[in-house]
Amino acid sequence: MKLNKAFSLRVRELLKEKKMTQYKLAQETGLYHSTMTDILNCKYQTPNFKNMALIIRALGMTMAEFFDSKYFDFNDLDIDD
Repeated sequence: MKLNKAFSLRVRELLKEKKMTQYKLAQETGLYHSTMTDILNCKYQTPNFKNMALIIRALGMTMAEFFDSKYFDFNDLDIDD
């Protein structure tokens, strides 16, 4: 699985857990709604670290908590070109 897909799946999982909308998350991060949609629909090949950090912070998590997920298992994560 590509990193952008893993990131998207994790964010969607947490939005559901927290009963938070994509729109609300965009508001909390200060990102445009269209940017948030593009991130969650994997329109970017590699997520921008700043945007990732803004999203993780808006979800009320630490980086360690966010990335402690099956989606980021190196055996399944495609990080090569």
